[in-house]
Amino acid sequence: MGFAMNAVSILAVVFICLLGVFALAALAMFVIDRTQTQDAIRRNYPVLGRFRHLFSSLGEFFRQYFFAMDREELPFNRAQREWIARACAGVTNTVAFGSTRNTAVPGTPIFVNAAFPPLNDQYASSEPMLIGPTARVPYNAPSFFNISGMSYGALSRPAVTALSRGAREAGIWLNTGEGGLSPFHLDGGCDVVFQIGTAKYGVRDAEGNLSDARLKELAEIPQVKMFELKLAQGAKPGKGGILPAAKVNAEISEIRGIPEGTASISPNRHPEIASYDDLLDMVARVRQVSGKPVGIKTVAGSEVALREMFLNFAARPDDVPDFITIDGGEGGTGAAPMPLIDLVGMSVREALPLVCNLRDEYGFKERIRLISSGKLVNPGDVAWALAAGADFVTSARGFMFSLGCIQALKCNRNTCPTGITTHDPRFQQGLVVEDKYKKVARFAREVIQEVETIAHSVGVDEPRKMRRRHMRIVQEDGSSRPMNEILPSYSAVAEM
Repeated sequence: MGFAMNAVSILAVVFICLLGVFALAALAMFVIDRTQTQDAIRRNYPVLGRFRHLFSSLGEFFRQYFFAMDREELPFNRAQREWIARACAGVTNTVAFGSTRNTAVPGTPIFVNAAFPPLNDQYASSEPMLIGPTARVPYNAPSFFNISGMSYGALSRPAVTALSRGAREAGIWLNTGEGGLSPFHLDGGCDVVFQIGTAKYGVRDAEGNLSDARLKELAEIPQVKMFELKLAQGAKPGKGGILPAAKVNAEISEIRGIPEGTASISPNRHPEIASYDDLLDMVARVRQVSGKPVGIKTVAGSEVALREMFLNFAARPDDVPDFITIDGGEGGTGAAPMPLIDLVGMSVREALPLVCNLRDEYGFKERIRLISSGKLVNPGDVAWALAAGADFVTSARGFMFSLGCIQALKCNRNTCPTGITTHDPRFQQGLVVEDKYKKVARFAREVIQEVETIAHSVGVDEPRKMRRRHMRIVQEDGSSRPMNEILPSYSAVAEM
């Protein structure tokens, strides 16, 4: 009995001490909140006002996991992420009881099923496509679906390694992004597209100018199949890449040729490219030095500017880019000002058909390949792009999801909880390359297979043979119209 009484007494004393500590802490916070001048809520409601910031911070978490419906979230909803998760896991993506998608939303594409589709033994299958027929070393690209530009630096070492190995297994290419070629891009042995950003990382001389010698070195690497001049990125047209100082470690410093621990801020455009003639000079130079196909990546701003571009192409047909990557204003990034992310750049849904029509109008259909990018992560998105006129589709965030991205929206803080966009070893250890590269490959193969399924359903034997007439677009009144009536292709207009 005496022991029990002593235990109770001790617990009571501990409880009283804890209450005292809490009371002193609350008093200290009360005084601090009442006397500080930065936050009006905390000044007027000491202690209690602190909960507003806490709840605001947790709101994003609660909305994602508890309150948002499957197709409500932005930038990617739960239904999109779950499809990718199932594809990566290698489990069936069949569903029951009907679609949860609201097909009455204006702009929704609906594919037109054929009255008598090919039999199952005539299943649609994709074929390689040649890029850069005039280059000394053209590239016969095996897949219409590939990995978009993501730099080593923006992404971690294990993330880039897993992407490289997964790309090799799936037979797709991997774009380096503007951060230069790292050993991890080459690790898996996949085909690589080297992106030349405005800062020329990886191909710059001591003064930061484009180095022909470095270009030749890169071109001699068998895995490097093409070069892409980045003019603009969908999430931040008019602004260069941003890599926070916390991510610039010694290794990235060496690869990029910049001081360690200093933020990597790329110029907003190539200083030596101030006109379309300058652009064509640069394309011709890189193709001549490297011998490989050379393309450009840009964002559509207006039809006037695009038409001017193709007018200049028509005047110099020998120097035109071998491909054009169209990134939509909805494109993603690890760091960019919100006004650019939200408000600048034409959506790929509008830009792609427009660029396709202009390319065909000026006679470059067989010469310039179109690559579509910008929030295209599911088979329906990819099939839409091919039917609208793209020859290839690339995805960045889709492959980030395949690596395990949970849309924590911390890409720019070096605290990514899944180890994808951080250089903190504590978080990187959670990303196991041997597991993730298989998921990358499964995701790519599943997208390709399901796009082929859509192509088979509409009655063609190769996904690139889908046309705008194979899609209907939902209108404001809930009805749908054929896409070729809303946005007719150039060939259809020319035949009228």
